[in-house]
Amino acid sequence: MRKVIGFFLSVVIGNFIVAQPINVALQNQTWSAHWIQAPNTALNDYGVYFFRKQINIVQLPQQYWVHVSADNRYKLYVNGQLVSLGPARSDLNYWNYTTIDLKPFLKTGFNIIAAEVWNESSYRPEAQISHRTGWLMQGNSADESAVNTNSSWKSFICKAYQPLAGIGYAGYYVAGPGEIVNMHHMPLHWKEIDFNDDSWPSAVNIGWSGAKPKGVGDINEWMLVPGSLPPMELTDTRIKNIRSAIGVVANNNFLLGNSPIQIPAHSSATLLLDNAQLTNAFVHVLFSGGNNATLTLTYAEALFEKDANGKPTLQKGNRNEIANKVILGRKDSIIASGEQHQLFTSLSWRTFRYIQLQIVTTNEPITVQDIYTTFIGYPYQLNAAVETSDTMLHKILQTGWHTARLCAIETFMDCPYYEQLQYIGDSRIQALVALYNSGDDRLVRNALNQMDHSRMAEGITLSRHPSYTPQQIPTFSLWYIGMLADYWKYRGDSIFIAQKLQGVRNILWFFQQYQQKDGSLQHVPYWMFTDWVDGHTGWNGGTAPYSENGSSAILDLQLLWAYQIASQLEKQLGMPAYEKLYNTKATQLQHTIMQKYWRNEVGLLSDIDDGNLFSQHANALAILTNTVDGTTAKNIARQLLNNKQLAPASIYFKYYVHQALIKAGLGNDYLDWLSIWQQNLAMGLTTWAETSDINGSRSDCHAWGASPNIEIYRTVLGIDSDAPGFKSVKISPHLGKLTNISGQIPHPYGTIAVAYKKLNGQWQVNIHLPEKLSGKLEWKQHSYPLHGGSNAFTLP
Repeated sequence: MRKVIGFFLSVVIGNFIVAQPINVALQNQTWSAHWIQAPNTALNDYGVYFFRKQINIVQLPQQYWVHVSADNRYKLYVNGQLVSLGPARSDLNYWNYTTIDLKPFLKTGFNIIAAEVWNESSYRPEAQISHRTGWLMQGNSADESAVNTNSSWKSFICKAYQPLAGIGYAGYYVAGPGEIVNMHHMPLHWKEIDFNDDSWPSAVNIGWSGAKPKGVGDINEWMLVPGSLPPMELTDTRIKNIRSAIGVVANNNFLLGNSPIQIPAHSSATLLLDNAQLTNAFVHVLFSGGNNATLTLTYAEALFEKDANGKPTLQKGNRNEIANKVILGRKDSIIASGEQHQLFTSLSWRTFRYIQLQIVTTNEPITVQDIYTTFIGYPYQLNAAVETSDTMLHKILQTGWHTARLCAIETFMDCPYYEQLQYIGDSRIQALVALYNSGDDRLVRNALNQMDHSRMAEGITLSRHPSYTPQQIPTFSLWYIGMLADYWKYRGDSIFIAQKLQGVRNILWFFQQYQQKDGSLQHVPYWMFTDWVDGHTGWNGGTAPYSENGSSAILDLQLLWAYQIASQLEKQLGMPAYEKLYNTKATQLQHTIMQKYWRNEVGLLSDIDDGNLFSQHANALAILTNTVDGTTAKNIARQLLNNKQLAPASIYFKYYVHQALIKAGLGNDYLDWLSIWQQNLAMGLTTWAETSDINGSRSDCHAWGASPNIEIYRTVLGIDSDAPGFKSVKISPHLGKLTNISGQIPHPYGTIAVAYKKLNGQWQVNIHLPEKLSGKLEWKQHSYPLHGGSNAFTLP
């Protein structure tokens, strides 16, 4: 398949490796280019707009750098070829522009620069912040100034598009509309050089001056900053199977583009297409004829079961099965114009495993020549690997990595189908999955920056960002502190972390307003989400139980952990006064927690101080914060595994429960704790479901469940950072029943590789470290030094 990523990577730059620096002058002055729009544009209404600019190249230059942005989104073409899409989601105070070298796409003579810009208005995804419709291109210097956006650009308001909202059933869906596209109003070949745009009016400038980068004067529109991310991967892909065909004869050759299907006049046909795994992709449909025929595409993660009356339920069952099921979901609807070779391409990407293609003709037959897709995702490279005969372990790793990839486009996302929002609780786990599996930390830094930018005057961050509608989950602000500490542990960058410490102080200051004399929290406002727990007393809408006085053991324990982490960050990078303050508060709170919530008769902490409600959550956090240790911690850990009366952690919070079990000394049993992931696979999922209720889970793709892609490397293989910035490594394997396993992870200095094999009662242990890295191997209460290069041991 055609993989259209190379031209992006070679020419687009950000704040990292650059082939050509951005003109410094552009960072400190108003640009010559204006934001532009088509005349008579309704500034904040739904609309799709085309822009064109012809330039004459007498002699091809060595490079032709330009900076582009739009509101809401754009696709940029040079001589009909797609060269960029964006801008990466952000907020108005940090509005991204992308820098591109157009030279590879230019030719001597006349060239056409074309942009497709759209504003989905109130239908836009929740993650899409917007000011008003606009398009912007600025040449990097006088040599590229011919492309600067102003009235020399031609513009067109495309009336072919209307929004198609909703997904056909109740639930929190905020990922944007589908499209109704009337091909009668679509100018064909408008991106090409020979298209006649004489009738198109000149674009008009927005505002009285050119565009401005952040910090240049007072800006009441978009504060421009250079994008910090690489371009997204775009790879042409093919849908795998036709599961059913009604009203037409079709086979998989149609999906290969080799066997067009024809639907007669005054008839209909329905195809159910199965991609075999969930994906994110732009969808393309090529068709001819069929004036006024309607082609409707319905996209779904899974099909829904029907009840006894034939009505759809919200239960999904096995995702591989289609019998007695119905498809509901986001839709696109295309009205054919009767022309030859009409091509529909969705404006934004779609998430789906299943696509239903329904075709209804009127007075003319229609020929559908092809349907194919273009995968989109953050351009991660998988640089970690595990070799073992355990096929289930391999399947779990593959599925977790696929889940993580689908939940990463321009930002981390909780889920691609329903929300596309970057929540801190999800992102903390996703960040470590990225670091352990790929080593690419750019999306992690982006997330930490964006969360920092979201901060409220009260001190806490928002729960998610970018987000058009603010949402507050103070517990997620506490996880932000943990995520920052994770980045310090695995990547370092003391300047970056130190710049975030004032934000950490502000978060803790917010919580201090609600601490009582004994340090315990009471009546903290906003949504205090912990985990999705159903059917247990006191749990409501993801919120853990509260005492009558408004206190909560889980909340107190999470604050305690944040104080402990913050004190270490202040010790290494901040101010001694804050380190002392946080240590004092942590000590007091730890004492209060044991006094208020410990129940000696059962050897557990209660979730509340005025009753007996017990959860895995509170007791796992007690271990992780050293509120209990030694024999007590181990006894609690056994109850975490065996006491069915405890409110259980979902697939998300198992990340913390498993850390507690490992800390308590039970890490050799890690591979026995993966039943929920095995159940997902048995139910036909190709990504991890949002909740532990697999049958009724709203989302089929939540990367907060991908923690095995951390712990199989960190716990089973035992590879962990032992100093800030991963400057030292600790290898402490927990092999359980395994007798032969090897693997590797990326490290800032290179690759760490380990191999463990048991022969004749002895373990052959081989560890290879990058040359600049040293550390230690911990094995059965003994410690062995490690140096750069190969390290070999024969151990009992």
